[in-house]
Amino acid sequence: MSEQNPTSNRKLVTWLCVAVVGMFGFGFALVPLYDIMCEALGINGKTNTVSAVQPVGMRADISRTVRVEFMAHINPDMPWGFEPETVFLDVYPGEVIQTAYLAKNNSSQPLIGQAVPSVSPGTGAAYFNKIECFCFNHQPLDGQSETEMPLIFYIEPDIPESIHTLTLSYTLYNITNNASVQDAVERSKGSKSALNRELSYE
Repeated sequence: MSEQNPTSNRKLVTWLCVAVVGMFGFGFALVPLYDIMCEALGINGKTNTVSAVQPVGMRADISRTVRVEFMAHINPDMPWGFEPETVFLDVYPGEVIQTAYLAKNNSSQPLIGQAVPSVSPGTGAAYFNKIECFCFNHQPLDGQSETEMPLIFYIEPDIPESIHTLTLSYTLYNITNNASVQDAVERSKGSKSALNRELSYE
């Protein structure tokens, strides 16, 4: 019986770890599924998700401007205030622009947010490049705290002249529970390691 207990414990810990990892993966799959749906159905346009390198030697096309409108949406389960610092900017293609979004956690509990961007019209999304964006990272914020989240971008100089306006929209999601699952995975890994050490001494 003493030989069966360690084996049973290892199997139980393994199954628990698999279950936690599965829940963690499903939770984080929700945001990528949103992106896939937008791409498949042509809903708005998906902005470049890879941080762009600041253009070296790129000259701004001062012969025209493109209006960039900024919008913010909040998922119903997210008790934050979330809005752009400015409603719109008229920018030259090739000009590096810095602006920000403002967020405030209106609850008393610390929460973690994740912003998902899109650009419309969809044909203009490929010409919109982000050098720095808060959407690249999770955004933790303590209860009743507020923060300014920077956004640095530029529009490709070869954007078609038929595109006069781009609308950059962010939808903010509450991913606090997903982050908690990630912590649980790490704790489970630690528990499994400790159990293995104990078993090795027996």
